[in-house]
Amino acid sequence: MSIYNQIISENQAWIDGIFAKLDQKLSRVAVKSRDKIPYTVENGVHNSCTDPDHPRGITWWTNGFWGGLMWLMYEATKNEEYLTTAKNAEVIMDGALKQFEKLHHDVGFMWHIMSGAAYRLTGDKASRTRALYAAATLAGRYNLSGGFIRAWNGKDQAGWTIIDCLMNIPLLYWASREIGDDRYAQIAMAHADMALRDHVRYDGSSVHICCHDTATGELVATRGGQGYCEGSCWSRGIGWGIYGFVLSYIHTGKEEYLEASKRLAHYYIANIAADDYLPRVDFRAPLDPERYDSSAGAICACGLIELAKHVPEEEKRMYLSAAIKSLKAMEKWYDWSDENDSVLQMSTGAYNNEIHVNYIYGDYFLTEAILKLKGSEFLPW
Repeated sequence: MSIYNQIISENQAWIDGIFAKLDQKLSRVAVKSRDKIPYTVENGVHNSCTDPDHPRGITWWTNGFWGGLMWLMYEATKNEEYLTTAKNAEVIMDGALKQFEKLHHDVGFMWHIMSGAAYRLTGDKASRTRALYAAATLAGRYNLSGGFIRAWNGKDQAGWTIIDCLMNIPLLYWASREIGDDRYAQIAMAHADMALRDHVRYDGSSVHICCHDTATGELVATRGGQGYCEGSCWSRGIGWGIYGFVLSYIHTGKEEYLEASKRLAHYYIANIAADDYLPRVDFRAPLDPERYDSSAGAICACGLIELAKHVPEEEKRMYLSAAIKSLKAMEKWYDWSDENDSVLQMSTGAYNNEIHVNYIYGDYFLTEAILKLKGSEFLPW
């Protein structure tokens, strides 16, 4: 038996038990929140970015995770309730496609794991069109001279990139294959090369925001972004890097992307091992106050599990065991009650904002991680 399969076998009862609880809860919430695009919860109830007074709105970066979560659960269970909610979420999100000037680089998060998943699982041509529109939008943000994809739309942010975009560029790899045109994949690889150069430090820590000269691509400044400060290491950002680089490796076969994922993973594992495998918001922030980000733990677990599949046999244990230890450590933050629409508690938006709350993407990545451990071969990225 391979090391990977041995570790899974040793933890099979726990994996199956967690998935059963996920299915029991999410099958209920899928019906209850069918007409929403959830972001977080208020008094245990999903709010919705479609509400007129919601501060985030229909173009918010997290809005594909609800549909994506439903597709994950439908693929795993074939429960039609998940299918119905997934399709409904996709139609609701058409409202965002009508607001072009408000779209940003996170269209991968918004449509790849939702419409892209819908097309791959059902063959729906309308879903394919939505995903291709998103890919064209993302490719249109590419700075040809600088060799990077612009993150946001702010007046002074033309040269800004963020490590999160590594999770958006798989949409471009998919689009290139789908339409038989290498342009999108070339853009994705150029951006990944930039991220490897500018967003990954020599020690395996990561930079959230890089500011580039728009004419040359030269790195002119870095910013702490959602981390503690400039020069620190935001844990969710390192998760985007671990998972994002291994995804680029899967799509391209370029070994340097796999090595980058490993370097980030080593830094991450060393830090969570010092904290009982619980991810702090920033690994270079003061220990007091204690601030954690469970969503970072779920994202990194996904990346570590995927990474374990692509490294030599003798390296698999380190990554897979760390992912499982972290998911088990965070179990005290799982809420299985009927009184709360979310599962994963203790997520944090930024070091000084939205501390220890519940995000839809936390539930998404927790579910994806457990499904990976169960042996699912469906990769929505």
